[in-house]
Amino acid sequence: MKQLALLLTAFVFGFQSNRTVEWAPVPEPAKTPKNIILMIGDGMGLAQITAGMYAQKEGLTLERFPATGLIKTHSAKHLITDSAAGATAFACGCKTYNGAIGMTAQKKPCYTILEEAEAFGLATGMVTTSSITHATPASFIAHARDRTYMEEIAAYFLKTDIDLFIGGGMRYFVARATDKRNLSQELIDKGYAVGDILQQPLAQYTPLDPKRPFAWFSAVKEPESVEKGRDYLPLASRLAPEFLARRSDKGFFLMIEGAQIDWACHGNKDTMAVQEMLDFDKAIGEVLRFAEQDGNTLVIVTADHETGGMALLRGSDKQSLKIKFTTDYHTAALVPVFAFGPGAEQFNGLYDNTDIYFKMRALFHFPATEAK
Repeated sequence: MKQLALLLTAFVFGFQSNRTVEWAPVPEPAKTPKNIILMIGDGMGLAQITAGMYAQKEGLTLERFPATGLIKTHSAKHLITDSAAGATAFACGCKTYNGAIGMTAQKKPCYTILEEAEAFGLATGMVTTSSITHATPASFIAHARDRTYMEEIAAYFLKTDIDLFIGGGMRYFVARATDKRNLSQELIDKGYAVGDILQQPLAQYTPLDPKRPFAWFSAVKEPESVEKGRDYLPLASRLAPEFLARRSDKGFFLMIEGAQIDWACHGNKDTMAVQEMLDFDKAIGEVLRFAEQDGNTLVIVTADHETGGMALLRGSDKQSLKIKFTTDYHTAALVPVFAFGPGAEQFNGLYDNTDIYFKMRALFHFPATEAK
């Protein structure tokens, strides 16, 4: 089955490309990872990947991943999930209702993979091109009945000892309407190095000091698109693994989200969608470089759902893609999974989005009983 999966991948992503696929080495099956990096291209389906592949002469970094799979994305009550339920499936291993942040379908908090990693002494981090309180990152650290409760979600960053987070949403930390707390100052008081794009670009904080947890806000609310000059995702994706590897000798868990593939497809903006896909692939390249050098890092790349029903139409060629959308919302299409590193073979095949959580947890060898 594994060889068949590789053959199918070569057909889809190799024979149609304008170059020969260079496979990254397949790890020994018996080896398990010390570190796991989960990369989520929000809204990234096969059409978005294909458009990015043809739009870039040298092809995508994704073409180098040796293990591939497909996942079903439906939520507890809907065929078409939203990002909150989709991310909660990855974070907790449970199907839930659309809009739920780290909550079960019965509206009970569910223990996330990030919280478990913290409890067992691993370093943890999140990077996103959305607000850090947005649905996908929020689902790994917070427990809220609705994704719109941004200030409630922000407060969870003071409850969990996350080692690094980079994203927008500074207003939910310093200009709070509900309780007037200054969470940014509270983070500093807790020992964090805290910065923001209004003070200094991310590049000026390098190298990051592993002695202090790090937080950097990329926008007051939501970051700009790549089209409008946003450029921190690849850099953050290089800095974060290096930093976390020095924070704990037990390993780390890192979630990186390319959020605005989804936003582009909601707006049916084909050029923006391709640019966001390519930016995310650059981030994947930085992470894969770290994983290849480290040898103990599993990289998983997937999506919470497809957005826009994107199609590449007749008349397209490699220099001129004709892209159309069938909706301005998400679809129920299967989305791909790519994996590299120790344990990558576990991600071949077709399975449910909740299985991502259980596969990660098993590879980390967390005890069956939840840590407290």
